[in-house]
This record gives sequence, structure tokens and C-alpha cells, in this order.
Amino acid sequence: MDESKNNQPEQVIQCRPQPEQVIQCNPQSEQIIQCDHGVLVDYTPRIGLEFDSEVSAYDFYNVYAGMTGFSIRREYVNKSRKTGQITSRKFVCCKEGFRGKDKRDDLTKNPRAETRTGCVAHMIITLKKGNNKYQVSSFDASHNHPLHVSACAHMMPSQKKISNPQSVEIKSVDELRRKQESGREDFGFMHQRKNNYLKTKRQRDLEYGEAGSLLRYFQNKAKDDVSFYYAVQLDVVEQIANIFWADSKMIIDYGFFGDVVGFNMMYGANKEFRPLGVFFGFNHHRETVVFGAALLYDETTDSFQWLFETFFDVMSGKKPKTIFTDQDPTMAKAISFVMPETYHGICTWHMSQNAKKNLGLRFDSKHEFWAEFNACVYQFEEEEEFHSAWNALLDKYDLQEHPWLNNLSKIKENWASPYMKRICTVGMRNTQLCESFNSDLRNFLKSDSDLIEFFKHFEKKVSLKRYKELESEYESRQKLPKLKMKAPMLIQAGEIYTPIIFEEFQKEYEEYQGAFILERNEGVSTDEYMVAIYGQDNVRKVIGKHVEQTVSCNCRKFETYGILCSHALKVLDVMNIKLIPHHYVLKRWTRDARDGTVYDITSCDVQAEGDLKVAARYRSLCHNLVKLACRAAECEEAFLLVANTSSELSKNVEDILRRQSSADQDGTGVHVSSSSICVRNEQETQLENPEIRLMKAKGIKKREGRKGGECSKNCIEKQAKTTKLDLMLPPTTLENFYAYPPFAFHSHTMGADIPTSALQGNGVEPPVVERFLQNSNP
Repeated sequence: MDESKNNQPEQVIQCRPQPEQVIQCNPQSEQIIQCDHGVLVDYTPRIGLEFDSEVSAYDFYNVYAGMTGFSIRREYVNKSRKTGQITSRKFVCCKEGFRGKDKRDDLTKNPRAETRTGCVAHMIITLKKGNNKYQVSSFDASHNHPLHVSACAHMMPSQKKISNPQSVEIKSVDELRRKQESGREDFGFMHQRKNNYLKTKRQRDLEYGEAGSLLRYFQNKAKDDVSFYYAVQLDVVEQIANIFWADSKMIIDYGFFGDVVGFNMMYGANKEFRPLGVFFGFNHHRETVVFGAALLYDETTDSFQWLFETFFDVMSGKKPKTIFTDQDPTMAKAISFVMPETYHGICTWHMSQNAKKNLGLRFDSKHEFWAEFNACVYQFEEEEEFHSAWNALLDKYDLQEHPWLNNLSKIKENWASPYMKRICTVGMRNTQLCESFNSDLRNFLKSDSDLIEFFKHFEKKVSLKRYKELESEYESRQKLPKLKMKAPMLIQAGEIYTPIIFEEFQKEYEEYQGAFILERNEGVSTDEYMVAIYGQDNVRKVIGKHVEQTVSCNCRKFETYGILCSHALKVLDVMNIKLIPHHYVLKRWTRDARDGTVYDITSCDVQAEGDLKVAARYRSLCHNLVKLACRAAECEEAFLLVANTSSELSKNVEDILRRQSSADQDGTGVHVSSSSICVRNEQETQLENPEIRLMKAKGIKKREGRKGGECSKNCIEKQAKTTKLDLMLPPTTLENFYAYPPFAFHSHTMGADIPTSALQGNGVEPPVVERFLQNSNP
């Protein structure tokens, strides 16, 4: 049976080369409407539409292009010989036409990527002599290329121009920078007052205590993001032990790219920093995406088990094929409990660091031992070769009895290359993808730093990583693939794969040009080929089935990474297959990798468009209001009119938001949270809301540092007396609940009102109750 077909690492899609793609946009049926200065304006071009000037026509078409998803430029122009006035002008899509032939192209080693596709979309205006206005005489909305997503609109060339109000803002920033460089006397306020303001702001953020402020932060996030999920675990002395959170974008990213996951613990052995754990992976552009994060103050097997179970709960039970972590035995034990079917890979970087700690005194950094050690980790592909080289290494340096190497040998299936060939890794071998977080978050991860400030800063860093994906998405739509030869398979791959994956496929295709068949054994339905590459010593065995159009190479490039190797491409060519068979196109590497639906823990579609819609409305309002402010500032009367009107407008907006907030509160029972859960405290007989328990938590648990990198033991391992309380998901009513260790509670559970008596009856001071209720029920 063919292994390549039965051991595919992920869902595959069928892709065939299509003729020139044409995206039809009917201007009569698809209207582009935007609010401009309080008036709804239809920005859809149509024949007969009139403009006062050529500039007005360009601005109109540019707004339409920006909202549709393409950039424009001016093409030809006709002018009157007598007056020089423009009589006609053509505006085209920036992908119109083709790049001209340059005689220097033969000397260029790395030419610029082609961007033009011969697109025919355009708008032509002509001057009417009767009223001296410009009228649309021709309009074509057809495009032969993918349009940009709305989030990339600001990256398109025709949308990058800086307006006058924006130039004023840039000058203000430059002026502030000059003041900072010249001295504090130019600021207009004392440096100490700035620090006092920031300190007061942080105190307001922590008005309800560290635990209460944490709850308020999570609830505000859940109010804006219906799929936002958080879980908090308290220990027996009511201290926060562990925290997990994931927003809707993380859930969506895991749904599409969660086949291979890395989990990285930062500062796990350093008590001066908060122990941050991050779930991450690769997207279709090979950019790092974050799937979830946690603060683990109690790094035990029980805590890791709680974390992994919570993570998979929010991800609707989907577990990865492979997970990479550091060499932590407590974590490995939890993984074997929670996901026994998942392959557990050891991060090779952490393994190398541990090797230097355990063997560094015996071998210096330049010793040849390290080259032989790394060869055992990465180089050998067959088990017999690996075992022979590993035993030779131990014998050569008399390390047969070394305890760390003996333990490493027992888990060789988790790091050695012969075993890594059997699993899907998509190119991941270590957890260093998130090490850049260390430098960015180091100051905010200190134990004495503001916890809420850390969450806000973490959110910013995740946003920066997501913006890199947005830039890659724009580049993939803006530029055409650089084909080194016009082969049908390369043309097909350029249309299907993202640019970075296409480049890797093209390297395999180039290498296949030097491949040749050493030996061929024909069977009834299966042929066996021995394939070699000119200039290389390795010979690969490839099994091919012509009827089923399947190939399987013993290098297992497709099974581990997801693209065909040069040896398999050679056999496909021998079988007269000139296109990539559909079952060898992995969806996670394609341009359409994000097509589909992801469900959250409540079995509802996860929508990440809420933030995009808010951002789009924000950009639209800023554009209009900044233009209005720029014009109004030129006249005192206009300034007073706008100032007075804006005050009344602000009141109306606040009334609308307050009514909307009240409606949300009536729908959920508790305004500040998407949900609530009631549990029974084992030490008391009354029901208690877990969010109230979180408000009463005695701060964040203090961690004890590890000695010598040893893993901390849990309470049961130290003494069997200690017990914990747990609140698990999800009870259906107040009466239907159950306790389960350890004490934890989650978002996305059934809601319940929080009575004042419940707060005051559980040791919360009345002023705190009033502030909490005022914040919860505005």
C-alpha cells in the first residue's frame, strides 16, 4: 500500500491550473457606499457620472478602488492645443498592461517581481463642453487578478499619500522628538508630573486589586470579542496559580494551522520573572502565529495537565499531530496523559543548551565532540546509522555511564532524525520561533511589574506578528511569482502556493532537472525507481503507481513537510504526469489556507471580523473628521461651530453606547463578563460565584526558583495532605454543579446575576462592592 497517500499530514485540496482568472464586478449590482461628512455617498462609478475636475474624478475612483481592493494610476491624457485643458483622461488598475522589455534584463541577477497582469479595469472621463464638467464615458470593473483584502487597503500605492492633516501630525511628532533631545524645559510640564500621572493611571487600573483588575481586563476583552476565552486556577490558599487566555484570532489560527504546535516556557526557572508559556505554530506564509498563552506559577504535572486540557477545550477538542516542547519531564508526563496520540518532539535548541550545561566542563565549545553530537541529532536518517554513530560517540569519549546522556538516549524517539522522518513537522524542530518575545516582553515579565500592563504589551506584540502576516498576504497578491522556467507544473505551483512555499517548491523542481534513474523495477501496478541527483551521493527509492498517480520517496519530504521532493518529481515526469496531483497539494501551504469555518467551545462560528469592522469605521471617521478639523481651523467662526457641534455630538454618541451596553447587560445577566459559573466550596455550604472568588484572591502566587534546572514537584509528590478545589466547565443551572480539583474557573459558561449580598457576605468590603457594581452595571 502506498504510504504517501495514507500518511498525509493534513487535509489536501484539489487544484488544477485555471485559465486567466477574471473577477467580474457589476457596478449596477454591487454598490460602494460610504458616509462622508454625515452624508451617504455612492462611490460606484457609472456611465454619465459628472465631476467638477480631473482631480475630483481621480479621488472618487481612488476611494472606490480602495474599498474594492485594488490600486489605480493615471494612464493617457488628452489636452486642448489651444488652452491646455484636459479633455479626456483614463484611470486604470495598477496591474494594467505589462512591463516593458529592458535591454539590461540579461545583466540583472535578481530582477524585481512582476506586478502587472494586463488587467482591463478602467474608468475614462471626457470633458463636456456645455457645462465644462467631466463625465464618465467608459467604465470596466473586470479584474484578472485577486483583489486585496480590506485590511491591506493602506498598503496599496494609490492609498499611501499623506494628506495635509496627516502631515501636521507628523510634524508634531518630530517636534516632540526634538524637545526630548533638546531638554526637559521645552516640554511645558515637569518630568515628575509625567511620572505621577502614569502612576495614578496604573493605580486606577489596579483599583480593585491585582486579581479584580485581572478579572475586569478579561471581561472587557470578552465584551469586545465574543469568542475570547480565559481560565484561571486558584490554589488552596486562594492565590492565583495559573492563567490561560486566547482570543478569537488565536482560535481561528489554530483551526487552520494547528497540525504542528510548539509550546515554549519563558523564564520557567527564574523567579525574578513571570513564567510565560506560549502556544505557537506556522501559518501558510511560514510566519509565527500565536495560538494561546498562559502564566504558570505552579509548574507541576497537574498544572500542565490543566493547561493542556483547557487549551484543547477552547479549541473544540482538536489536538495536533505533533507538539514540540523543551526537555521538561513534568511537561512530558502531562502530554502523555492529555494527548497520547500526539507525537512529542524535543526542542533541539533546548537539548543543545542542556548538553552544554551537563557536558560543558568536560568539552569546550570548540571541541570536535559537539560536531559529532550535532551530526547524531540532525544528519543520520536511518536507525542503524544513528545507533552506530551514537554508540561510537559514547565509546570514543568514555561517556557510556553518563547519566544525562543515558536519559537522553532513552527518549531518542523524540529528537533523533530517523524518528523525526516518520511524523509531520512542517519544518519545525525547536521552539525558538517565539524567542523574540523574550527581549520584547522581558521588562514587562518582571515579578514586581504591573500585570495588566504586561497583558496590554503582550497584546501589542501579538498584533505586530499578525501584521507581518498581513504584509505577506499583500505581497502575495501584489507580486507575481518569479518563474525560472515556464513549466506547466511551476505555473500551477505559483498559482496555488504562497510565495515562500513556491520558492521552496521551485528549488526542488530545479534540483529535479539534475535527477536521473539508476534502476527501475516494473511490477503489475507498482514500479520501483532508484533515483539519484547529479553531484550528490544519496540514492533514493521511489515507489510509483501510474494509475493512481501516487509516488512515495523514502526521504519522506512530503510526509514531514508537505511538498513533493525532487526525487518524486522525477518519477512523476517519467510517468508523464506534468501537473501536481491534487492529493499532493497541502491546504495549509496554499493561498486559500484560510478558507473555511472554525468553531469555538460553544459550537458557534468564530468571527474575527469584529475588530476589522471597528478599525474600518475608525479609519473612515478619522479621514472625514481630520479633513473637517483642518478646514475649520482656518476660520474662527468655523472653529466655534465645529467645537460646539462636537460637544453635542459626543453626548449623543455616549447615549447610544450606553443604551447598547444596557441591552448587552440584559442579554447576558452580568454585564462585565460573557458568562458566570456557580460552584460549591468544599469548606462551606453556600453557593459562590467564581468571579467573586477571583476578586477575593490574595494576589498572584509567588514562585520558588528551581535549583540546577530541576523540575519542581507538585503538592502530592511532596506531601499527600494538600488538597485543591476546582470549578470546571460547564454547569447548566445553579443547582447542577460539581466540584473537581484543582480550583479553577472559565469564561464561556452559563450566566448568573451577582447579588450584593453575595459579595458582602463573602468578606468583600462595601466600598469595593459599590465600585464593582457600578463598573458592572453602568
